[in-house]
Amino acid sequence: MKNATFLFFLFYSMLLSSQQVKISGIVSDHAGYPMPGVNVMEKGTTNVTQTDFDGHYAIIVSEGAELAFSYIGCKNLTVKIRESVVVNVSLEEDHEALEEVVVVGYATSKRSFLTGSVTRVRGNRTRKRNSQNNMNSLLQGRISGVAISGAIPQEKKEKHKKVTTPLYIVDGVPIKKQYNSIVQNLKSENIDSRKELKASEAKSLYGADARYGCIVIQTVKGNYVIEEDENYAQITENQFQNVNVNPLSTFSIDVDKAAYSNIRRFINNGKAVPIDAVKIEEMINYFDYDYPQPTAEHPFSVNTEVAQTPWNVDTKLVRIGLQGKEHLNEELPASNLTFLIDVSGSMSAGNKLPLLKSAFKLLVNQLREKDRVSIVVYAGAAGVVLEPTSGNNKEKIMSALNNLEAGGSTAGGEGIQLAYKLAEKNFKKNGNNRVILATDGDFNVGLSSDKDMEDLIVEKHESGVFLSVLGFGMGNYKDSKLETLADKGNGNHGYIDTMQEAQKLFGKEFGGTLFTIAKDVKLQVEFNPAKVKSYRLIGYENRLLADEDFIDDTKDAGELGSGHKVTALYEIIETGVTSAYDKEIPALKYTNNTSDTGFSDELFTVKFRYKKPDGKKSIELVHVQNSNFQEMTKDFQFATAVALFGQQIRNSAFINKTSYKNVIELAENGRGEDKNGYRAEFIRLVKSVNGKLVTDNY
Repeated sequence: MKNATFLFFLFYSMLLSSQQVKISGIVSDHAGYPMPGVNVMEKGTTNVTQTDFDGHYAIIVSEGAELAFSYIGCKNLTVKIRESVVVNVSLEEDHEALEEVVVVGYATSKRSFLTGSVTRVRGNRTRKRNSQNNMNSLLQGRISGVAISGAIPQEKKEKHKKVTTPLYIVDGVPIKKQYNSIVQNLKSENIDSRKELKASEAKSLYGADARYGCIVIQTVKGNYVIEEDENYAQITENQFQNVNVNPLSTFSIDVDKAAYSNIRRFINNGKAVPIDAVKIEEMINYFDYDYPQPTAEHPFSVNTEVAQTPWNVDTKLVRIGLQGKEHLNEELPASNLTFLIDVSGSMSAGNKLPLLKSAFKLLVNQLREKDRVSIVVYAGAAGVVLEPTSGNNKEKIMSALNNLEAGGSTAGGEGIQLAYKLAEKNFKKNGNNRVILATDGDFNVGLSSDKDMEDLIVEKHESGVFLSVLGFGMGNYKDSKLETLADKGNGNHGYIDTMQEAQKLFGKEFGGTLFTIAKDVKLQVEFNPAKVKSYRLIGYENRLLADEDFIDDTKDAGELGSGHKVTALYEIIETGVTSAYDKEIPALKYTNNTSDTGFSDELFTVKFRYKKPDGKKSIELVHVQNSNFQEMTKDFQFATAVALFGQQIRNSAFINKTSYKNVIELAENGRGEDKNGYRAEFIRLVKSVNGKLVTDNY
């Protein structure tokens, strides 16, 4: 009987295995580039996976199943599984999905079961109207250095643009399309010869990659190598500070998240991450944490906790978290938005202007009737391509976006001046007045240096117009310049590498991206020397302030948007603990180092100062943390995992030979509910920089 039962289960398991098959393949976009993060689902089931940074996926499905491929901004694709176990697919851009959406206030909804005011925009209706033709005739020839395309339907225009993207071959080496803008900027004195081949000849010589033509360049030296011209501000890691010598730690908040998506871009492209591109605070603040909403009169809640440091048994880790008040979308004031868009030649790559236009359509689809949008563009010169237009007139705004094409040099300073002039002219009192700059930061005409940009924005600082800065592209990305603009312009800085990131910024975090609830937010932490001997702030190196700046209302600091969360981590060495990181200092003759025993149970006091968005005088808030330690919450574990990963990339001196495996253990334990999958994506990124973790399926 036992043998019969065993044989039955053996046969049954073999039957089940014979009815399932492993399908794998690569998902690419219309230009042939691999697409990370595409959802691949067995239709009619909950069996789902995602493509990795090479666009590769693998999934076990039932024989005869259908695979559904989906990605924001692309048409959904369904493939019936037949005999092949390798299914490679290419996803097409979905202009209708970007141009047609149902909007209720600022929130998107399904078309069924709607009540109230609804605005619906259809792409085909946009194309049928003559607004595009009228706009072309109004703009053409009026703006020097800015190209406005003809009245070509969007589908045909995109097809036409493909033809103008040839393959470049320099010194015998084919150049990847994302680096075309770098090759296009080669100086003539460095070029020995340049030959253009038409499509038919190019394809016969160099294959399908040259199907739109080929430009063959021979340099003078003959050994050309792509040198990425990306700029990052230098970061020097914070060291441990002795509490008796430096009892105060003062810094500005940072709600920017550009560093994380930029790091993701490097990892997804299999490239080493520049050390100064790693801003740990921006990595931590990319993620959502379950902080409570504020209940008092202040616009944010304060949350602290202390636990054992995972990478050092001799230290403790402190987490300080702010939660900005979330405002319902209908509560947000009317917006006066000025889109300032870089249409210079360096923006021609697919991950620049084309992605930018698709991303901004997500923002346009959330605008209300009372909102106003203007568009300023700059290339060799700057010009207005859309005067203030109601958010209800989405087709007119989208038509203006669709008509933008890249070409020419980059007069960024002139564009900023014109955008601010237009925003100030149409200023809404008690409204949300903001310039949204979208660029790779590669300014090369007029005001162009980081210092030039800082001086220019400081002039505009008191205008009441805030600045959001969105970075695009790779190869010549100028992070330091864009960060300076955002910091000095009372705004925030994001980096958009995919449509999913655009959806995060303009969809899920719309209010925080565009609506400020507190400005010039500063933190000052005072550690109790009876409890803490030394401390170090993890990250925020370029946000440090002098202690006296905390009470100086003329000193600029960071802004907090609706629903924004800010997290800061300190590593502390307790009094009485011996650590290699705690350096002895000479005894002080005149300074009293004894602590007031009246505060013996207090670990630290953290003070906050902020101004209302239109305020001039700061408001102070004080929070005290006692010396009770606890087990790490899931959020604390995940934030710590991100901080550890950032320190590993930066080759930190304080992480005690930890490995990526330690990061993944922390992140897995702290993953929690993860509604949007961002924490799962982080775990995949960590695994992708260590091939062994992937192959071991850790």
